[in-house]
Amino acid sequence: MTASAVIQVKPGIGDVIWHLPFIRAIAAASPGGQVTFLAPPSSGAKELLAAEPAVAATIYFDHAGSELRRGLNLIRLAVALRRCRFRSIWILDRTTRPALAARLAGIPERIGLGLGGQNWLITNPGIDQSHFHDHPVDWLRALMAAMNVPLPSTEPDLRLPAATLAAVGEKFKNYARPWIVLGLGASHPDKDWPDRSWADFLARLRERTSGTVFLTGGGANLVRAQDFMAQSAGAPAVNACDLTLIEAAALLRLADLFVGPSSGPMNLAAAGGTDAFGLFGSTPVLSYSKFIHAIVPDGGPAPGGMQRISPTQAIAAMAPYLSRQKARQ
Repeated sequence: MTASAVIQVKPGIGDVIWHLPFIRAIAAASPGGQVTFLAPPSSGAKELLAAEPAVAATIYFDHAGSELRRGLNLIRLAVALRRCRFRSIWILDRTTRPALAARLAGIPERIGLGLGGQNWLITNPGIDQSHFHDHPVDWLRALMAAMNVPLPSTEPDLRLPAATLAAVGEKFKNYARPWIVLGLGASHPDKDWPDRSWADFLARLRERTSGTVFLTGGGANLVRAQDFMAQSAGAPAVNACDLTLIEAAALLRLADLFVGPSSGPMNLAAAGGTDAFGLFGSTPVLSYSKFIHAIVPDGGPAPGGMQRISPTQAIAAMAPYLSRQKARQ
């Protein structure tokens, strides 16, 4: 086990991705150049970071639930942290429970943001309280600066197993380029496009491209993707919702273009160096990667904003990229 740990409580796949540059920066400043990473199981961190040299091991812990469940989870986390005997832990969120668990576990160096009540549980001064309502990416930028930890870039550049990349490339090698991936679904219905918008967009896209359109989004979107494909014609379309998480990440790295809501697939595409047109209808625009191209409704993101992003608007934004092929590495 490493001497240093990094813990983040956010549950999403995308959360692992945008945290990755900060994890690497902390690892580079830690003994042995590696850390142990702790995250909720819904993040898929074990699969996503299996080939990441800065992460020696990933440990899952439960964080959400009822007040009783949260209390039990805190005790379990404290026990797990004590067992690992870390010398330092970085808490990449303003919540207090991981900091309290680290203190109960007797970890001598507890580095955190110090926003709100967490300030009483960490051993560093934290960041200025004026950052309280900033985006979490900006919290972590401020923390790295306060701790004098160099942050060369916020580009994730996710490492993936060579064997998985080769297998996915071989599976789809006969499909025409460019490969355009659609990411169906989101962590909340208000973040996803309505079905009528997806169906209309796919129909327009298949008329415009000479390449192949892949639909991703996991097993929950398998039937949905098939329905959208049945309502359109033109360029080849592939229902890739049955891919595993790491296979989907490989497809997104091999792809030439991506479009979808602000969700795990969009972040995975950007982490693979693929131009990703993100539909930010109801959530703040993410700016950590140069590969994210935001499509927003008139007036900016707001509740119900996804319904105000039209397929015509998305096609127009992507038009200069529709025939491009990404340089193969």
